[in-house]
Amino acid sequence: YEAGTLEPGISHFLKITRSYWSGLFHCYDVQGLPRTNNDLEQAFGVLRHHQRRCTGRQVASSSVVIRGTVQLASAIATAIHSFTSQDLAQVCVQTWQQLHSDLRQHQLTRIEQLRFRRNPQAYLTTLEKLLV
Repeated sequence: YEAGTLEPGISHFLKITRSYWSGLFHCYDVQGLPRTNNDLEQAFGVLRHHQRRCTGRQVASSSVVIRGTVQLASAIATAIHSFTSQDLAQVCVQTWQQLHSDLRQHQLTRIEQLRFRRNPQAYLTTLEKLLV
């Protein structure tokens, strides 16, 4: 092929594409996996829509920041497959406890950030007392 002045750019594009080729098109291997960014955005939009309906708020709550990874994965999984109580009983308790702990830690971090934003001086004073 002849690309003229675009030759370096096209060569670079082909090189990069080849290096990522094995992982580029999972959407054709995994049923239900969004094929485009628009499809993926729709999944996020559905989650926000359900959040607003459940809470009565006009915007999604801040819990989406804390638990969004779990909520989104759950929403997509339940849209693809209906789970029974037997399916849920097979979940590893230790894995669930670790996930719960991680989410709780993330929530505590967000609470500390909020406390700092609301009253930085009081937050820093409390922190200073803990460190001294």
